[in-house]
Amino acid sequence: MNIKLGDWTTLQHDAQAIRHEVFVVEQKIPADLEWDIMDAQCLHAVAYDETGQPVGTGRLLPDGHIGRMAVKESARGSGVGAAILRLLMAQAKQRGELGVQLNAQATVETFYQREGFSRDGNLFDEAGIPHIHMTHNF
Repeated sequence: MNIKLGDWTTLQHDAQAIRHEVFVVEQKIPADLEWDIMDAQCLHAVAYDETGQPVGTGRLLPDGHIGRMAVKESARGSGVGAAILRLLMAQAKQRGELGVQLNAQATVETFYQREGFSRDGNLFDEAGIPHIHMTHNF
């Protein structure tokens, strides 16, 4: 696996394809809720499998939020998501953040807990899916 970091202009094609497949098609999130103006301001990560196909993505917002974490179904459970998350966390720490935060889908809360995140608050609805706010301090 290879993970590339870059801006939206550089990684948009591959990141958008993964997010469309996972969020819009698989999870039925309306496309107009998936794309926002923050993409242009974020640091993006895209993971590629051994054949060079994009299989996972995530983004780090200017305020230390990690978001839009998505891994294609065929690559889930292989460590792709954890690798992307750790790389984005390292980038946040390198730029001086004291920690990171994210809104996790409730079904993957334990994934983030394994990576050191703690629940911060109650369940809430985002795009019709239960989420929980989570934080990780460095």
